[in-house]
Amino acid sequence: MTTQKNLSIAHSWFEAFNTHNLEKLLSLYDDDAEHFSPKLKVNHPETNGLVKGKSHLQSWWNEAFTNLPTLHYKVTSLTANSDRVFMEYIRTVENETQMQVAEVLDIKEGKIIASRVYHS
Repeated sequence: MTTQKNLSIAHSWFEAFNTHNLEKLLSLYDDDAEHFSPKLKVNHPETNGLVKGKSHLQSWWNEAFTNLPTLHYKVTSLTANSDRVFMEYIRTVENETQMQVAEVLDIKEGKIIASRVYHS
């Protein structure tokens, strides 16, 4: 993949998240993709923060979209190379403090194969 194509995937990822379009979001991921998030670790300790496969991603994000109807991400920085995108954004949810977030998307053959979220 080229850097530009990976940046395009990242832009599509933000659009899907911000419109809470679960099907579009899932279409960006490989069937066996892995996702790590500190929020997963807190809300579902049995996962130790890691889920694997689209069905688990679907459950996790469906829960987020349902429980956080005002969830929105504002992009502050995107940096890409041929197999990875590093994203920085601000997470906003009504009645919650804004959160600075960094996330890495590993991309292979046009699909996200892994994503890792970092925040305090």
